[in-house]
Amino acid sequence: LWPWLLASSGLSALVQLVTLPFFPDSPSYLLIQKGNEEACRKAIRKLWGEGDHQAEIDDIMKEKGAMASTKTLRVLEVIKERSLRWQLYILVIVMTTLQLCGINAIYFYSFEVFHTAKFEEYLIPYVSLGVGLCECLSSILCSTLIDRFGRKVLLWGGYLLMCSVLALLTTTLSLQHRFFWMHYFSVILIFLFVVFFGIGP
Repeated sequence: LWPWLLASSGLSALVQLVTLPFFPDSPSYLLIQKGNEEACRKAIRKLWGEGDHQAEIDDIMKEKGAMASTKTLRVLEVIKERSLRWQLYILVIVMTTLQLCGINAIYFYSFEVFHTAKFEEYLIPYVSLGVGLCECLSSILCSTLIDRFGRKVLLWGGYLLMCSVLALLTTTLSLQHRFFWMHYFSVILIFLFVVFFGIGP
C-alpha cells in the first residue's frame, strides 16, 4: 500500500502539468515584468470577466512604481543593514525554532510509541497515516484561524501548547511501564502535538 500512497502524489503533479498551459499568465507579471499592458488587460478579463478593471491596473502600476524605487539588497547587505536587523533576528528565531520544535522526533518515535501501546502490527501504518492527516487538517484549520487571531498569537499559542504536550509526553513515556493506560495517553499526546504544530508553527 505504501508504494501506491507515495505514487499518488505524482497524480496531483500530473494534473497540474496537464492543466497549467490553459491558465492565463499573472496580470501583475505581464505588466510589471513584461511591460505588456494589453496582455495584462486580456489576462484580467479572462480571470475576472468583462468590465472596467482600470482600478486593478492602477494598483499594479503603483506596485511597479514601488518596486522600482526599492533597492535590491544582497545577502551580506541585508545582514549589515541596521534597519532590517530586528526583522532578520525574528526570521532566524522563527526558522530555528521550527526546525528544533520536536516534530521530526515525534514522527521518528511515533512508530515505537504505537508499538508499545499494543497496537496490532498491521494497524500501526494506518495510525501513522492518521497522524499525517491530522497535520494536514490542522494546517487547513490554521488558514481560517490566522485571520481571526493573527500569526503572532498562533505562534506563541502553538509553541506553548507544544511545550506542554512534550512535557506530558516525557512523563507518560517514563511511567508507561508502571501504568498500562499510559501507552494510550502517549498516543493521544502525539496526535495533540501534531495538531498544535499544524495550527501554530
